[in-house]
Amino acid sequence: MPRFHCSVPLSAGVALTLPPGAARHVQVLRLQPGGEITLFDGAGGEYAATVERMGRSEVTVQVGAHDPVEREAPRAVQLAVGMPTNERMDWLVEKATELGAAVIQPLVTAHGVLRLSGERADKKVAHWQAVAIASCEQCGRNRVPQVLPVRSLNEWLGALPSADAGEARSVLSFAPGARAASALAAAGPQQRFTVLSGPEGGLSAAEEEAALRSGFAPLTLGPRVLRAETAALAALVALAG
Repeated sequence: MPRFHCSVPLSAGVALTLPPGAARHVQVLRLQPGGEITLFDGAGGEYAATVERMGRSEVTVQVGAHDPVEREAPRAVQLAVGMPTNERMDWLVEKATELGAAVIQPLVTAHGVLRLSGERADKKVAHWQAVAIASCEQCGRNRVPQVLPVRSLNEWLGALPSADAGEARSVLSFAPGARAASALAAAGPQQRFTVLSGPEGGLSAAEEEAALRSGFAPLTLGPRVLRAETAALAALVALAG
């Protein structure tokens, strides 16, 4: 059954004119009155709905029962990533959503190729949020991960609140003594992880040191050198459970 994200709050038993994005998807599929769809608004669970009217630009549906089903990962993971190039960042956001990332934080770093600021950065974040929504529609997630505004690494580190007992913070590193991601996931009671991963050229030595000073522990994925987007996703899979 087709699934669509609805950008307005949903409630069972009401007639609703779909917002433009969802209406456009219904029209593209040429659904007719009586057609059944699934809607979710990101607040949890999903709703059965039936198409009531198809206009030239508007679609009206009857919202049915709420199903509280959740398909979230057992542990919440925030990915803070030095942005790889455009297409790879799109792919990273799409796959991170499928794999259960809770939050995605794009970062400008010393070795990063993609450098965004101002209006261009805002447009990219809106684009990546749309990628995350489309990925949720496809994979069955009912909670859309938040793509945060682009920040510099130092700005982001400086604004982080103190970690509590339920959170572990790690930076991907080849430093001697770095802990294996699988061991970290199995070791403690943490239910939330924040993982910092570099861009194509990796984090600079100064950036990694700044992360360590900010309470991040070095984390390894093994001896092989992975692409920037692969490393972030591998850490996500290892930690999210």
